[in-house]
Amino acid sequence: MARRYDPERRQRIIDAAIRVVAAKGIAGLSHRSVAAEADVPLGSTTYHFTTLDELMVAALRQTNEGFAKVVASRGALEDPGTDLAGELAGLLGEWLGRDRASVELEYELYLAALRRPALRPVAAEWCQDLADRIGRRTDPVTARALVALTDGICLQVLLTGTEYDEAYTREVLARVIP
Repeated sequence: MARRYDPERRQRIIDAAIRVVAAKGIAGLSHRSVAAEADVPLGSTTYHFTTLDELMVAALRQTNEGFAKVVASRGALEDPGTDLAGELAGLLGEWLGRDRASVELEYELYLAALRRPALRPVAAEWCQDLADRIGRRTDPVTARALVALTDGICLQVLLTGTEYDEAYTREVLARVIP
């Protein structure tokens, strides 16, 4: 039997992994569950991603794009004329207000780095990218503090199920900005 050319298969596998994590959590992610979700042979998942960590890295990298797209679409972090605290608070509000399930999925993959060292560099990329963007407007230490603070606020909103409070976020961020 001839091999079928399927240039989109790798991407379908990544998309399927994201759907599996969304439905079953990290614990439900396996090559077998992803193969079933992607409707591909099990060997395809292991061909494209030798280990589950490799697949999770690809999934995390793809989900990280959600917040990056919000940041890029607004573009105001680069504008020195905007209120940095207000802009960051607005970015978080837009991101958290889009699709809560997607944000929860991003954080589930992000927090998986606690137990899976292979994911740590990808999680760090997300933090560093945001710190670099904020660092264009402030010093590097303040930028890292703002990233940590926004991360903590997002986690609190997601874990407690409370509504995002943009005014509170803006006030707290403004206290950190010199």
